[in-house]
Amino acid sequence: MDFRIFTEPQQGASYTDLLRVARTAQDAGYDGFFRSDHWLAMGDGTGLPGPTDAWVTLAALGRETERIRLGTLVTSATFRLPGPLAVAVAQADEMSGGRIELGLGTGWFEAEHTAYGVPFPPLGERFARLTEQLEILTGMWATAPGERFTHRGTHYELVDSPALPRPVQDAPPVIVGGMGRRRTPALAARFASEFNVPFQQPDAVAEQFGRVGEACRAAGRDPAELTYSVAQMLCLGRDDAAVARRAAAVGRDVDDVRANCLAGTPEQVVDQLGRWSERTGATRFYLQVLDLADLDHLEEFAATVAPRL
Repeated sequence: MDFRIFTEPQQGASYTDLLRVARTAQDAGYDGFFRSDHWLAMGDGTGLPGPTDAWVTLAALGRETERIRLGTLVTSATFRLPGPLAVAVAQADEMSGGRIELGLGTGWFEAEHTAYGVPFPPLGERFARLTEQLEILTGMWATAPGERFTHRGTHYELVDSPALPRPVQDAPPVIVGGMGRRRTPALAARFASEFNVPFQQPDAVAEQFGRVGEACRAAGRDPAELTYSVAQMLCLGRDDAAVARRAAAVGRDVDDVRANCLAGTPEQVVDQLGRWSERTGATRFYLQVLDLADLDHLEEFAATVAPRL
């Protein structure tokens, strides 16, 4: 079981804030630092000082960390053309010494597209674009030096691309996720190294992992080739009062947090993670932390929960 820190910078974080969290995560022994790829705050927050670009952030963190994996949960396929995205990811991979992972999805938050002038096509078209982007990215990374890559699709056309620059890794791991019952598992079976389900209950996660396994077998792929992961908000405290304080600090009701998140004392969170693992088979957990000034939160989990798992 490995643990990664997952942040939501659109809610209000500077690059300096994110660097502080990433270094704390690295020093505390976490496997990775991941961030959302959003440009607009959600809910009632102001989002100040404003959004940070996911791939600019990750490239910079690649130069200022040494060990942890770095990536997105998830980049929206609507935000970037696939060729330039391949260049950005490969460059970030080189800057980090081969530690980059790419989570890629359809995009869903229409308001941020409107706010920043990004087209937001209907869901069917977004899925078609995501499929083509995955075909292009994995195809470019599989193109041998000196060869050329061509893709002629409905939404994107690349002709005689040199498929450069090359990432340090043969191909950065691709993360696909979500609760779509048909197209999402099929995309995971074709392209993913990892499948992630965010913010769902264990029974729903187990069902979705089952669908992915079926899609893999239908595609002639061993389902065991994928890593299965979940993302859940973390609200850890040494006692009930500390749990309540941390919930209140991010504007959440403590009873709701206890019912729907990884929340409680260290003993309770160890128990929850054990049940999650047994019921779903997940081996990787993305711990969403919303109060990025509370570095003690990361350190407490690393000291009191992770060693017992």
